[in-house]
Amino acid sequence: MAPLLPHEQLKQDTTLTNQSTFIVADDHPLFREALIHAIGNCVDAAEIIEADSLDTLQVVVEANPEADLLLLDLNMPGVSGFSALAYIRSNHESLPTVIVSAMDDPAVIRRSIQHGASGFIPKSSAISTLEEGIRAVLDGEVWIPEGIDLQDDRLDSEEAKIASALSSLTPHQFRVLMMLGEGLLNKQIAYQLGVSEATIKAHMTAVLRKMGVNNRTQAVLAVERLRINAPSLLPGESVSDAASQ
Repeated sequence: MAPLLPHEQLKQDTTLTNQSTFIVADDHPLFREALIHAIGNCVDAAEIIEADSLDTLQVVVEANPEADLLLLDLNMPGVSGFSALAYIRSNHESLPTVIVSAMDDPAVIRRSIQHGASGFIPKSSAISTLEEGIRAVLDGEVWIPEGIDLQDDRLDSEEAKIASALSSLTPHQFRVLMMLGEGLLNKQIAYQLGVSEATIKAHMTAVLRKMGVNNRTQAVLAVERLRINAPSLLPGESVSDAASQ
């Protein structure tokens, strides 16, 4: 093979330098393909990294903290609602995250933005709309469907407190908390993670301390507050208050 000419070398180096990295997190293969197609129409060179569960999402985000964009579904195996978004935004503030979800109620869109998402694209959108939203966020804008009034952009104080507490959890502790929220016992969590029950108990002690709760019930209620259809609290009521009733 003949050596590259200087201008050809420069062109090759520029192409490599300008390659964007995208993380596509959705447990539906066909929809991941649609997102990958939309990305391909938005940028000339892209590295696409796929995730289909909380486990793979944590791995790829930790391995690619400088990714240009994360496209994230709200519901995947191991996570539900805004917990993954809140955790990622707390630990990777520089990673722009766009929610792509079938749950496109205005309240869900507002809460996504309140939790730090850079955009929200309904799954029912045409491919051209997917591309529009991706381009807008890559340009530094916040993109949401037309006609959505964001109103107050501040989270409910108790929900904001829980989201902030998630930032102090290690990846393993966050995973244990999500499994606890699914109703699993320590023995079941230990089996699924391939560790001892004593290890899970140690994680659980740390989770309770960092979340500022006293027991498993309060921890579960904290996770519930980040679900799409979160249980309502009375004005000024905390998760601890609700658990004591």
